[in-house]
Amino acid sequence: MRPRLALVPGEPAGVGPELCIRAMQQPHAADIVVFGDRDTLARAAGTLGLPVAFAAADADDDAPGTIRLVDLPNAVAARFGTPEPANAAAVIAALEQAAAGCLAGRFDGLVTGPVHKANINAGGIPYTGTTGLLAAQAGCDVVMMLANDIVRVALATTHLPLREVADAITPAALERTLRILHAALRDDFGIAAPVVAVLGLNPHAGEAGHLGREELDVIEPLLERLRGEGMVLHGPLPADTAFLPAKLAGFDAVLAMYHDQGLPVLKYSGFERAVNLTLGLPYPRVAVDHGTALDLAGKGAADPSSLLAAIETCARLARPRAIARTQGSTT
Repeated sequence: MRPRLALVPGEPAGVGPELCIRAMQQPHAADIVVFGDRDTLARAAGTLGLPVAFAAADADDDAPGTIRLVDLPNAVAARFGTPEPANAAAVIAALEQAAAGCLAGRFDGLVTGPVHKANINAGGIPYTGTTGLLAAQAGCDVVMMLANDIVRVALATTHLPLREVADAITPAALERTLRILHAALRDDFGIAAPVVAVLGLNPHAGEAGHLGREELDVIEPLLERLRGEGMVLHGPLPADTAFLPAKLAGFDAVLAMYHDQGLPVLKYSGFERAVNLTLGLPYPRVAVDHGTALDLAGKGAADPSSLLAAIETCARLARPRAIARTQGSTT
């Protein structure tokens, strides 16, 4: 019943390879296969002074320090702290091949380390983020949600300039986001009747139209319609008070209208254990909630807590797929 997870360390010049080496020094409630460059991982292990042994992806060996590997060599040797655009293709290949394995049923979930967007684009590959890449590959709509032990925060818009946010919050887009979020809370997290707090866009949730009309014209009418279908939706709520602990206790998730409306609160409340989930894919995908930390790469100082939390979360979400796969193979 152990789920099979694909793990992509991410940018080879960042802390991802070191975090991967640290994570694989301990047992996990999943069988993990790493997609990445063997030489980079070996050098990361040497930097950390930790043992590492490489095995074939289908090997039956989960001893601590052993990495079952799909070797995807970099074009040039990675230098910790200095991204090489020539290696962008290897990073994308790792993501695409690992995700393809999930779509084909060979893996039950995907864990991803930090990638360097600017370096991938510098390598000639148009790239706005792994969330969009995986959604395009799977041909589905997705929602970004970050979570820790205290709060789950989903996003109505993601990496947009602030001046474009209001135009992006349309009834259709907001409905799609809420339906994906509601289904994920119910089906993936096992919450029978999810309670979602929906934030307003404007200060004080628009102050009855005095500080903006998005709440009156877009958000509230949609919430009323979805409530009529049985969804439990609170809002639109003022963002400056919605995260008070007494209120959060009654919510299963918070839907923020834009990136910096909700994520600073989540990261302040528990950055080390925070993870980034892509809801709506046909498999669970969980990522670390931090960047490549180039200034720490190769120094052995990076904290693996977020990667460990991502593996733990993905294994938990992937277990039903593993059970279904196992049952299917015996019928």
